[in-house]
Amino acid sequence: MELINKSLVIQEFPIFADLSIHQRKIIMQRSSVISLKKGDIIYQEGSSPSGFYCLAQGRVVIYTKDNQGTQKILEYLHRGKYFGIISLLTNETHSVTAQATNDCLILVISKEDFDFIINKIPRLAIDLSKTLSRRLKRKDVHQKTIFVSTFISVFSSYSQAGKTIYALNLALSLKNETRKSVIILDILSANKKHSLPGRLGISNEKVFDLSSKDSGNSSLAKDFILNSSFGIDVLCFYYNPLDDQCVRSLVGILSWLVNDYHYLILDLPSLLDKNIFSILNQSDLIHLLSGPDEPELEKTHNLTLRLKKEFDFQVDKIKIIINEYKFSKVTPIEQAKILDRNIFATLPMIKPGLTDRLVLDEPDSEYTRAVRRISRYVGECMVGLVLGVGVGYGFCHLGVLKVIEEENIPIDIIAGSSMGALIASLWAIGKSSSEILEIMKEFKEPKHIWGLIDLTFPHIGFLKGNKLHGFLKKHLGDKTFYDVRLPLKIIATDVKRKEPRVLDKGLLADAIMASCSMPGVFAPFKFKEEFLFDGGVTNPLPTEPLLKMGVKKIIAVNVTPSRQDILNQYEKIKQGIKVNISGEIKKKNWFNLGRHFKDLFKTNILDIIFSTFEILQSEVAQKEGLLADIVLHPDTSGLYWLELHRASEFARRGEEEARKNLDKIWKVINE
Repeated sequence: MELINKSLVIQEFPIFADLSIHQRKIIMQRSSVISLKKGDIIYQEGSSPSGFYCLAQGRVVIYTKDNQGTQKILEYLHRGKYFGIISLLTNETHSVTAQATNDCLILVISKEDFDFIINKIPRLAIDLSKTLSRRLKRKDVHQKTIFVSTFISVFSSYSQAGKTIYALNLALSLKNETRKSVIILDILSANKKHSLPGRLGISNEKVFDLSSKDSGNSSLAKDFILNSSFGIDVLCFYYNPLDDQCVRSLVGILSWLVNDYHYLILDLPSLLDKNIFSILNQSDLIHLLSGPDEPELEKTHNLTLRLKKEFDFQVDKIKIIINEYKFSKVTPIEQAKILDRNIFATLPMIKPGLTDRLVLDEPDSEYTRAVRRISRYVGECMVGLVLGVGVGYGFCHLGVLKVIEEENIPIDIIAGSSMGALIASLWAIGKSSSEILEIMKEFKEPKHIWGLIDLTFPHIGFLKGNKLHGFLKKHLGDKTFYDVRLPLKIIATDVKRKEPRVLDKGLLADAIMASCSMPGVFAPFKFKEEFLFDGGVTNPLPTEPLLKMGVKKIIAVNVTPSRQDILNQYEKIKQGIKVNISGEIKKKNWFNLGRHFKDLFKTNILDIIFSTFEILQSEVAQKEGLLADIVLHPDTSGLYWLELHRASEFARRGEEEARKNLDKIWKVINE
């Protein structure tokens, strides 16, 4: 297996993402990247602390054995996960076995080097120590059944924000999408009535009083767990804001529950007291619900400021969710401006007459789709689709999308560069692969491509790009990134900074124009206050941006021909140039210089620029493909990049490649 550059591995891990260049250099010097084969044991249950392991490629299974020697699988770890940390921090023997289930690349930091790094980078120790509360903290309670738990607090600065309905549906969706154990902790003041048991069809309601004299005995809480017929459990609590014991009791119960539940969802009362904030700070994620109007948004904004300034909350674990429970004139752009931060998700209005359990009873509703995307993000089972560059070759993407549609393959986020960005955008706004193919049939004859050509004096590009921008506006109108049906990321390149830009705000037509502005052909496109050009310069197959966003499963479609194919085509182009120039000299057609230039440009100059550009992109795309779980590479032999009139044939090649790899695709999704 080809090794990935170590610096890239370190950069991609969230635990190292916010470190300085100097701190990353320390990790570079004190780590190594190893290659393991399927079946290799990384460490055994009961063995001494060995190291800190970060999974860069492949998959690792974590399991333990009972007294009879029966193996109990706790978790499958994917790229981006780290393990071995508990033994290092507690100096205890490994409580589980870690084994490679396929070929793996792992960044390893030995125990000695780990101790050195922790001393040099104290903040890393603080971040890693939080893992102790989530991974088998109370191993003395009973047989371990969970490797890692996640605490999610659902909160709002005011009542009537729809948080209980959201917490219920998030729990149901997490159960459906991850097939893991989920419990909701319904926490209310003593004078309130718990509604979750009734919403789940549970009649024998029992409530644990966090202020009772026995509340410090965490194990007693097990007798209050309510099991629903929908696969999720509920534990109801009474909370007294004047009793500090409530927080200590709840933390003790959480430490006990991590042995049995992968996801613990805390539905907290809308009280702005220090004890509630202490509970919030125990969470791995805080889903902060807000209404869509300005007063509600202002309250939410003030709360986030307070959590950060007064209680030193980590901003990145606070996810703001807009609940559109009523009509509002405040646009998403205005909402984000009031909040002074990005909106994590938006919950569409629930239509009157629908049940509370929308995820189960209304699986096709807009609300359910929104919650499903959130749960797949939280559950780290998001599937990302990456569409690479390629002009005409990019029509192969349509065949892949056709298979995705027909096979109901779940896609949670899509990214694209250049032509890949155009097709990704059209699909994200709801157009099917067949509808996009009809759009592309506007180029049903070779001559029709000239409808996009507007020559200019070649100072910073041969083409103005106005006609291409007009084509994009025709089919996308004034749609923005807020109008897409699933998250969309468009990749462009910053002219001044010479680095990739991930575009996810503003007009889609503008973002695509920036991503399609090939250097030397189009002038750089002004997007807001920046000049941008082709995303294929930096990310021809943009897997890395999705990886940085936490997407664990990536399907990439690389339509760029191999280096040898490009070189063979380049030779044909050069021969064509010689023949063409010779013919023009014989004709001595000097009177129509514009036509002469246009003909020469049409058949040769674009080919030279693109083919040269394509050779470079091919090498980069192959490296980016290493970050994907599966790379689809359609056979484009006999087809040329400028043959836009052969869109159907390109699409057929893409469909063939996708169907050939269907088993591999489903394996990636289901693992």
